[in-house]
Amino acid sequence: MRGLLREPPLVFRYPAATLCDYMANIDHKPSKYMLNLLHVLPAFADEEKGVVNTIVEIIAGSINKYEVITESGQLKLDRVGYSSMAHPYTYGAIPQTWDLDGDPLDIFIPNVTETLVPGSLVEARIIGAMKFIDDGEVDDKIIAVLNDDKRVEHIKSVDDLGEYFKKETKYFWENYKALKKPGTGQVNEFLGAKEAIEIVRESMERYQKDYAPKFEE
Repeated sequence: MRGLLREPPLVFRYPAATLCDYMANIDHKPSKYMLNLLHVLPAFADEEKGVVNTIVEIIAGSINKYEVITESGQLKLDRVGYSSMAHPYTYGAIPQTWDLDGDPLDIFIPNVTETLVPGSLVEARIIGAMKFIDDGEVDDKIIAVLNDDKRVEHIKSVDDLGEYFKKETKYFWENYKALKKPGTGQVNEFLGAKEAIEIVRESMERYQKDYAPKFEE
């Protein structure tokens, strides 16, 4: 008796036109190597709605200062806070952006219902920005809420968070490094969502101009 006929193994093919339909909307062919999300993800997940991709670095309540390594994408402990002042909000970085301080554009997310995992990817809807000077350098912070949490979908602007939010936020950023470099943090003003989106766009242009040329051919 001859051997049983066997069907050929399945071969999965990914049409280029549908790459964006896969997990995290990464427009990149499947790879067995780790991708650096800072450089393969776009800044905006939905530009029309002001939703940006965010890589979570620091969780609310932590004094550890984690940063995504720009060159490789891993999460590194940059330092342990110099005082007991913990970050009041979830904090992270927006991919393919470059701020004037020489780092990806910062973003923080208040009113997070459940603690997020450092290194995770979330989509956040912009509601404003905070103009900030850190040791003489422009270090603006985008302010957003989680896009997929119904508990915060009524929040459209920084004003919706209340006046005390601004006072607490200003106090934290002007004092969290006081034991190391007192007086080096300066909060100037809070901006609306439209102005914040423009900051993101400017940072995207700066990324293409100042950082993208560093990639090896």
